Amino acid sequence: MALDLLPVVSATGGACCTPLTRDAITEQAAVGLSQVLKALADPARLRLLSLIASHDGAEACVCDLTEPVGLSQPTVSHHLKVLVDAGLVTRDKRGVWAYYALVPGALDAVTHQLGTHLTAGAAS
Repeated sequence: MALDLLPVVSATGGACCTPLTRDAITEQAAVGLSQVLKALADPARLRLLSLIASHDGAEACVCDLTEPVGLSQPTVSHHLKVLVDAGLVTRDKRGVWAYYALVPGALDAVTHQLGTHLTAGAAS
């Protein structure tokens, strides 16, 4: 029997839990997923993702994003950097402007991770 399929043993010596029936999320995957979820947990960043997705080709210039969210350009740029670092958007510098685009499948990957590891009865 694999180690991760053994029941947890309480201090009194009896089994207190049922055995794992599928793989749990690894520490490394949990760290990565938590970074993405932290990036998504900010209302301004959610609005920015929505605005980018709403633009033609799911790509927007930073100059088109500051006014709709009502934040200064440096603040918007900071939020966009967090989204880039989380792997949710890409940045393409064109002249003096930066264009941001959604990473295809990035949000699907997040929902897949959540569904795989945090839903009761989900298959691995």
